[in-house]
Amino acid sequence: MITKAIIPVAGWGTRMLPITKSIEKCMLPVGTRPVIDYIVQDVVRAGVKDIYFVVGEQSTQVQSYYRSNIQLNDYLRRAGKEDKLPLVAPLRDVRIHFLTQPGTGGYGTSIPVGLASEFIEQGESAFVIMGDQFFWRSDGGSNAADLAELVESRGLSAGLLGNPVEEEFIPQTGIIETDNQGNFVRIIEKPKLEEAPSNLSNSSFYVLNKEIFELARTLPANPKRGEFELTDAINAYIDGGGVIAVGEAKGEYMECGSPSGWLKANNAMAKNVTR
Repeated sequence: MITKAIIPVAGWGTRMLPITKSIEKCMLPVGTRPVIDYIVQDVVRAGVKDIYFVVGEQSTQVQSYYRSNIQLNDYLRRAGKEDKLPLVAPLRDVRIHFLTQPGTGGYGTSIPVGLASEFIEQGESAFVIMGDQFFWRSDGGSNAADLAELVESRGLSAGLLGNPVEEEFIPQTGIIETDNQGNFVRIIEKPKLEEAPSNLSNSSFYVLNKEIFELARTLPANPKRGEFELTDAINAYIDGGGVIAVGEAKGEYMECGSPSGWLKANNAMAKNVTR
């Protein structure tokens, strides 16, 4: 069983300004919960016992959300609203950790993964899920659990999920290519429709092993873009003979890192019970 999850939530969320001047991007509400909590609930359903949030130096709101609020609890009891207490209770049987990503230095998706590497043991795998998106599943299932099961069923230690997109969006995103066993070959950025190997977009939803964590920690910045990119670590693992399973995510994909995506997510969730 995979018992650890790394959730990167550092960064200023500049695409969402001005609201992210005072509200951390991962704490933006979708329905009655912040974006981050949909991811947390998914990994908890998968049996995760340790969650590592990689936060920015300015972060306080994630910490506040996941600790007990004694004053609020007292008010709810005085007001006869004890039925609300489970909604604001801390997670049970789950340890929360906070790793601070420096505001200066390298930039990119591999930085928070590299920071978490020291907390992953040799022979261990962990979930890595970016904190500005989630999947809404009306069946109450867990994509983390599904991915872990897929990785185990293939006798592997790493995997990732893709979400199917409509043809019109294929030239706008990174599309996953797999081999005939359904394992990862590469991600093709913004391919022409006729050249796309699939309709699966990279969901930034991973099971990574210690070797990939170490590659994320040690590889240099991408020479073309100047950023430290997690996909470079994944490609290096593949080039070294590693194998990564690819699965298809279930549920409705909610991208919340852009104004249009966040508003779309709220409109979609307005049709669902969000507690």
